[in-house]
Amino acid sequence: MDAVYLDSGTMHPIPLEVQAAVNSYFETRGAGTRWPANDVETRVKSAFARLVNATPSELAFVQSTTAGEQLVVDALGIPSGGGRIVTDTLHFFGSFWLYEQLARRGMDMVWLSPTHGRIDLAAYESAIDEDTRLVSLSLVSTYNGFEQDLAALCEIAHARGAKVYADIIHAAGTVPVDLHASGVDFAACASYKWLMGDFGLGFLYVRADLIAELQRSRFGYYQLAKFRSHVYPFDEAGDGIADMAARDDAEGLFAMGTRSHAVLAQLDRSIPMLLDLGIENIVARRLPLLDRLHEALRSKGYAVATPRDCRSPLLTCVFEDAHERLSEPLERAGVKITLSRNRFRVCPSFFNDADDIERLLDALPSQTTG
Repeated sequence: MDAVYLDSGTMHPIPLEVQAAVNSYFETRGAGTRWPANDVETRVKSAFARLVNATPSELAFVQSTTAGEQLVVDALGIPSGGGRIVTDTLHFFGSFWLYEQLARRGMDMVWLSPTHGRIDLAAYESAIDEDTRLVSLSLVSTYNGFEQDLAALCEIAHARGAKVYADIIHAAGTVPVDLHASGVDFAACASYKWLMGDFGLGFLYVRADLIAELQRSRFGYYQLAKFRSHVYPFDEAGDGIADMAARDDAEGLFAMGTRSHAVLAQLDRSIPMLLDLGIENIVARRLPLLDRLHEALRSKGYAVATPRDCRSPLLTCVFEDAHERLSEPLERAGVKITLSRNRFRVCPSFFNDADDIERLLDALPSQTTG
């Protein structure tokens, strides 16, 4: 890459061997040759299950994290029957619209705010009551990289009868994730960030023992384990238009229609790459870079919004008019980070090194005086 890319939290670059895999897929499609979609789907689901400690039967392919979150809400029958939903403002800002609309439809919405860049478990414990139906959060916050104690939070929620959904788009592939050990009920993520896939395909997890009690709110052909029609020439007669039966796994609840085979081709290579690298190794490589950023950004006068002990690859500074004030010096230096209206975010991946961090720090104008 020509520039220093420290924006993988927005969209991760596609490694060369992953590009080769998707190019091979398109060559197959271009030749009119049948691509082994079922085999690839099985491998991808198994690899992701290893990455987050789940079973393949607990996973369904979905379009995006947001699609997964909406399917969870629907499966729980929300907003019918009312009740409380507890979330926090470090959750994905794209979900604000969902929960504000549910509040308008009668749900009792509780929004928790961070203190010193983190959400205290005590705040959740106070907010979750016997009427709480869902606790929704980001395991790693897209805003500042804060990582929730998911197991402890699930214990609190389950003791009061509430279900827990976790957005894991900034966790899967970046920090160790153990869905089974955490006890979380649902989790979802897209693949275009740290999984090094692309837009249009992700994963939805549902704990195995919940599948039988959830509502199927959407109906799609990919949910079916059995289909035999009775309406076409030479069909056997039957009692209806077709004999149909749903799968008894997560796909049977949530699958809809066709999914991106090109992204499957990417994930068939990228997730094994992450497993080979080892998430613990990726974290260990990142920590010295994060330490340097914390130290140097504060010394240059920037207000770091990420707690110092965070191990995730997202480090945020609050900075008024960040996009307007920093775009030009960073572009001139050939450095790419996340620039928002009043904050900026640095997201080092496994391919970044100390030289990349120093080039960023040299490019950022000092905010100290005297």
